[in-house]
Amino acid sequence: MSPARPATVFTLHTIAALLLCFLLADLTHSAPVSSSLEPPVALREAAERAKTLVEKIVRDIPAVHAAAVTTEGLTLDSAAQSTNLQLMVTSLGIPAAPVLKPPSEHFTLDVCVRRMLAGGRLYQGLLGVLSERVSGLSNLQADLRDLLTHVAKMKEAAPSGGEEAEPSLDLASRLHGDYEVQVAAHLTLMQLKSFCHDLIRSLRAVAAYRPRPPTKR
Repeated sequence: MSPARPATVFTLHTIAALLLCFLLADLTHSAPVSSSLEPPVALREAAERAKTLVEKIVRDIPAVHAAAVTTEGLTLDSAAQSTNLQLMVTSLGIPAAPVLKPPSEHFTLDVCVRRMLAGGRLYQGLLGVLSERVSGLSNLQADLRDLLTHVAKMKEAAPSGGEEAEPSLDLASRLHGDYEVQVAAHLTLMQLKSFCHDLIRSLRAVAAYRPRPPTKR
């Protein structure tokens, strides 16, 4: 009966060693998961710088509008005019800005940042067309250019699935007279202001974003 004891001891040692290996492997595997939930520092810093710049753009838009749009009745404060000018949005071919939402499982960080970039490029293009017919837009263009630089850095720091489709602009060919130019400048600045408010909310959410850990099977 005595030869059975070493086999029993050997079996217990083997089981303990295997359990220890499984435990170490599980700890080693789980460590990167928690660290990967932390957004890159470069992403958070770029988001904070972008948010500061967008807040400046929002503050500057009223003064830019007052300098660029001189037609009576076209003001940023009038809510009723949006209905009256809705047909002009279609007539002038001014695209709507990409929809922005805070990052989530259904609206990924990648999509959020790509739409930020697409929206910034849209308004950079619109202001570029308008600046050939309207004065007072140069500072706003410069701020948008800097904003795109920060958002591009966010895109580099975040996982990217490609580029967001950007609408084609046909604004230049539709600016037949001063009235169309004034209305186009007014609508562009109004839409830019609204887009910037969405952008601030999304940038604030990106800076604090923590993706949910993967569900264990």
